[in-house]
Amino acid sequence: MSVKLTFVGSGDAFGAGGRFQTCLLIDAPDLRVALDFGASSLIALNRLGVPHNSIDAVVLTHIHGDHCGGLPFMLMDAMLGAKRTAPLTIAGPVDSKARLAHIGSALLPGIETMTPKFPIDYVEMETLREYSVRGMKIKTFPADHTKATNPTAVRIEVGGKIIAYTGDGDWTEHLPALADGADLLVAECYFYSKHIKFHLNYPTIKERRGLLRAKRLVLTHMAADMLSHAASVAEEKACDGLVIEL
Repeated sequence: MSVKLTFVGSGDAFGAGGRFQTCLLIDAPDLRVALDFGASSLIALNRLGVPHNSIDAVVLTHIHGDHCGGLPFMLMDAMLGAKRTAPLTIAGPVDSKARLAHIGSALLPGIETMTPKFPIDYVEMETLREYSVRGMKIKTFPADHTKATNPTAVRIEVGGKIIAYTGDGDWTEHLPALADGADLLVAECYFYSKHIKFHLNYPTIKERRGLLRAKRLVLTHMAADMLSHAASVAEEKACDGLVIEL
């Protein structure tokens, strides 16, 4: 079966290189999934000509604005402008529903009084457990990122393919299991040489590449420092609009 992944947004939180914030679009048979949905994701989807009503599910790795901040805008437009009728599933770490409601009220006061005319199903996922969500098998792993965000890395099996994604976070003992046998591993690579707490950098990935036994590795979420050295990095690197067929 054919599975396609599109980097709708491949940037960091601060727009380095003019890139959009994190949003990966997975197209599998009869299913379209957004993996993270940063604050700029609606703009990025519109640039690619992808209607957000076509998204069946959103899977979040953690509660930082550059990974989930676009959801309130998507939901409000789904209710008011796009007139969504199809069910939507939002899967994320523990406490996602309450945290997203708080973010929505802060960004769009009054959204909490609106009632969608389409079903929304929230799935809150504990780490090191496997979940069945809209025909996908999802396993989440602990990530070493800001604890208040309930950070996770995710491994998604859909359409006979496995996509693994580190989310944001420094190296942990769980990353080899996350990557093992995956058709694609998407790994953040924030800095070229400098170590920043709670993030992966290029020396760590290069040194431990042999432990990440995925069939294909693509680096993403690169800060300006990493982008300035990208030409000297042998590993495949994401950019906005990159499409990968699995």
